[in-house]
Amino acid sequence: MRPAVLNFYKSSYSAHDINCVEVAHTPTNFRKSSYSGQGVNCVEVGDLPTGAAIRDSKHPDARHLPFPTAEWATFLRAAQL
Repeated sequence: MRPAVLNFYKSSYSAHDINCVEVAHTPTNFRKSSYSGQGVNCVEVGDLPTGAAIRDSKHPDARHLPFPTAEWATFLRAAQL
């Protein structure tokens, strides 16, 4: 299996010959858990090429917390117990 990668890009504000910090897009496909009730605020999850990200549904424009694939899989196994 080929490892997934995030696509990083150089800021349009950077000069062509200067090294700078690169960024990758965050997930746009966050979804609420199927275990959540109607109208209930909860944690949402979004897919990343390298794992998953979670965010607070009450503050969707705030930051998200990314998890690498192995850590996300471990969390899901533990949550199913």
